[in-house]
Amino acid sequence: MNKLSLWILLGLYLSLLSFNAAAAEARVGFVNTPRILEQAPQARVARERLEQEFAPRDSELAAVQKTLKAQEEKLARDGAIMSEDERRKLERDVLTQQRDLKRAREAFTEDLNLRRNEEFSRMQREVGDAIVAIAKQDGYDLIFETGVVFASDRVDLTERVLGLLRQQFEAQNKKKTK
Repeated sequence: MNKLSLWILLGLYLSLLSFNAAAAEARVGFVNTPRILEQAPQARVARERLEQEFAPRDSELAAVQKTLKAQEEKLARDGAIMSEDERRKLERDVLTQQRDLKRAREAFTEDLNLRRNEEFSRMQREVGDAIVAIAKQDGYDLIFETGVVFASDRVDLTERVLGLLRQQFEAQNKKKTK
C-alpha cells in the first residue's frame, strides 16, 4: 500500500472516530406519529367534522342505490311480462341511474379524499410543530418518526407530544367558548 492510501485511510479513521464521539453526545428521540394521528383530540375532531360534512351525501347516495336496486328487481321480476316499450324504457332508466350513481359515487369519493387530505395535512403540521417544540424545549438533536425498528421508552416522546396536543386542544376550546 502506498503512503497516500495509508494517509487517506488514517484520515477516514480519525474522522469516523470524531463523528462517533459527536454522535454519542447527541440526544435522540422517537415519535410514533401514526399513534398520535389516531389518538390526538384534534384528529378525533377532524374525523367527526368529515363525518358530519359527508354523511348527508352518503345517505343520499344510499337512497339512490336503494331506488336503483328496486328498479333492477322490478326489471328482473316483471321484464318478461312487460311490453317491449315498457321493458326498454325501464332498461334505459336503470342504465342511466347506474351511470349517474357511479359518477356521483366517484365524485363523492374524490371530494372525501380531498377533504381528508386537507385535514391530514393540517394535522401533520400541528404534530410537526408539537414535536419541534418539545425537541427545542428539551434539547433534542434528532427526532425519528417512522422506519424505526425499535425505540426504548426512554427515547419515545409520543406521550409527551400527545400531551402537548391535548393541552393545545383544550386551550383552543377555552378560547372558542369565551
